[in-house]
Amino acid sequence: MNAYEAITGRRSLRQLATLPVPQPLIQKLLYAACLAPAPHHTKPWRFIQLESARSRSRLAEAMGAAWQRDLQGDGVAEEKIAYLLERSQRQIEAAPALVLGCLVGDGLRAWPDKTRRRAEYRMAVQSMGCALENMMVAAQGEGLASYWISAPLFCPDAVRDALDLPAEYEAQALVVFGYPQAGVTPRPRQEPDLATLIKKA
Repeated sequence: MNAYEAITGRRSLRQLATLPVPQPLIQKLLYAACLAPAPHHTKPWRFIQLESARSRSRLAEAMGAAWQRDLQGDGVAEEKIAYLLERSQRQIEAAPALVLGCLVGDGLRAWPDKTRRRAEYRMAVQSMGCALENMMVAAQGEGLASYWISAPLFCPDAVRDALDLPAEYEAQALVVFGYPQAGVTPRPRQEPDLATLIKKA
């Protein structure tokens, strides 16, 4: 499988087999993440491989509590909240392999004005997206499926506290990896409307 085939074949697939993902393969995916482009040749990301049941349980509970408060504030019915929280907890605790990406400010320039500081931060965020995509495309090339959970963005303090992370770690996203369940295929992808999405200047 070449790079283009991995990119076009990659899909978010949540129906994963219970087979464990070998540690050398996870390290290979993390290595790919650390090759992402970054501002000023920095490394504005850190990755947490969540292996222990205790860490996963604490993370699921902390994120669930934060989400529950938000859902209750939005007026969502308690039955719906219970369903969403149970599904979220199951995804985290049962993931064959689970990686948390965190943003850090190492090497970022402390510009004197707000506009450039904001642009510097956005460059780091874009780099994080590249790193996560590197992992997911590499996983596709290795015969793994993956999907992205963006919930940590909505409760970074809860994530940091649950995992005892350093103060400068800003949680961004979880990525779940695993082997696809036998016989499961992703739904057909909606083809992008290139005429709408791409303009010439």
